[in-house]
Amino acid sequence: MADHYFDRTPSSDDRRQDVTAVVWGRELTFTTASGVFSHGGLDKATAVLLGASTPPTSGVVLDLGCGWGPIACSVAAAPADDPAGRTVWAVDVNERALELTRLNAERLGADVRAVLPDEVPDDLVVDHLWSNPPIRIGKQALHDLLLRWLPRLSPDGTARLVVGRNLGADSLQRWLGEQGWPTTRIGSEKGFRLLEVRRP
Repeated sequence: MADHYFDRTPSSDDRRQDVTAVVWGRELTFTTASGVFSHGGLDKATAVLLGASTPPTSGVVLDLGCGWGPIACSVAAAPADDPAGRTVWAVDVNERALELTRLNAERLGADVRAVLPDEVPDDLVVDHLWSNPPIRIGKQALHDLLLRWLPRLSPDGTARLVVGRNLGADSLQRWLGEQGWPTTRIGSEKGFRLLEVRRP
């Protein structure tokens, strides 16, 4: 049976390759591998999220469903007036993805805490939650995932989610609003919606 990128331990051979991506004016090189999401390079959705955003320079940043780490590592490697004032977490259920994220962070000289969901401290409060969420885990599982992590937002915190229009971005926006999470579409590009979620 083929691996899913949301499998905890991929059974496929760990075939690695280097890919490059230009993020915020810098060409960055990452290592990817089979058995993780978008192992061939930076996917279009994540590129839309990064291209429409500026890197947070402070606070706690959480990359939900980090894959091989393009969001978390790019944020952590971006300049900041006080790098010690910015903490970056990367969360995924795929252990190979977390290993790659740690490797890529080290390669970029960036500090990223890449962990399984249950390894995140219970009291962690997040200022910036960025995600190309795993739509293909199914609607109910996706809803459960978001309702688990959105309550971690600080009072002024925001979540940025990039979702394909044809994968239910507009219905997800409506559903989040119905759950009491004000959600605004702040961008639309190449068939993807960029949604911003705030605390009620």
